[in-house]
Amino acid sequence: MIRLGIIGAGAVAHFHAESAGRISNVQLAAVCDLQREPAERVASPWGAQVYTDYVAMFGEAGLDAVIINTPHALHLDMVLAAAEHGLHVLVEKPMATTVTDCDRMIQACRDAGVSLVIGQIQHFLPEKLAAEDVLAGGELGQVRMIRDYRTTDYRPGTRPEWFFSEAMAGGGALMNIGGHCLDRSIWFGGAPVESLNASTLKRFGVPVETDGAISLTLRNGVHVNVVVVSDATQRMDEVLIVCEHGTISCSPHSGTLVRSNGTTRTVWEPRPQDIQEGFFLQLQDFIRVLDGGTPKVSVEHARHIVEVVLASYAAAESGTPLVINESGDATNAKRILSEVP
Repeated sequence: MIRLGIIGAGAVAHFHAESAGRISNVQLAAVCDLQREPAERVASPWGAQVYTDYVAMFGEAGLDAVIINTPHALHLDMVLAAAEHGLHVLVEKPMATTVTDCDRMIQACRDAGVSLVIGQIQHFLPEKLAAEDVLAGGELGQVRMIRDYRTTDYRPGTRPEWFFSEAMAGGGALMNIGGHCLDRSIWFGGAPVESLNASTLKRFGVPVETDGAISLTLRNGVHVNVVVVSDATQRMDEVLIVCEHGTISCSPHSGTLVRSNGTTRTVWEPRPQDIQEGFFLQLQDFIRVLDGGTPKVSVEHARHIVEVVLASYAAAESGTPLVINESGDATNAKRILSEVP
């Protein structure tokens, strides 16, 4: 039996807890949050212990693994502590707020002989898996272009205060929501990012970016356009994949549709349980890793997303297109970037 702990009783904690309850060899043993009441709400349906100090939880709860679901800048210290206690770790995205922190997390878990998996949920959502199946089938040929558009809300009071702290969140809408867009677009595009340009906006009087646009070229020549807009007229979350012989539209709101030869067919229709199903599949993947399997999403991919977001900030600040050097110095985001001639 795998004894699992959760740190952070925020918005998605109940998805993790419910997923643990569906896997026969997993027991949700403990939940930790600085505020006891939210932790109790997540823990009580499963009879889990409640903590307000994660170090105490690591020392007392007899855990085998932990899910870290906390503000982004806290991931590093929590992963290092988990590794010291010999715990396998699933960390919510973004992996960290700097590339240096990503590398420290990877090295610490490697040295401790524990698994580190990053919760890039896009890879497990049913509508995205349907798109993956279509691409794998080959009927549409090679991916040539991707447009990813997602709305969000970064007005004051719309989310917990830490999201508006650059130090704690690592950025604003692009680090948080844009990270999802970059994750799935790089995944569907089939290669890491080679070059990019970006722009950001700070609206509503908040200190982090509320809107952003990134234009990327992947190392295989696929062009990607990512746009994140706050408080838009319509709620949107669509990735449009343009292939040689057709297109795929993928959205949790409208499902997954394929257009080819003048006709459209639906390959996935959205269901109320799709988000929960994604978290369940993600936890299943994590448990398979603990049994010696390979994670669906590599830590290198998750690290690259952080690298690209930071490069986007640098490009937006400088107003200059940037190249991400394949063999660059990963300890400093700005040092691995060079201007496009």
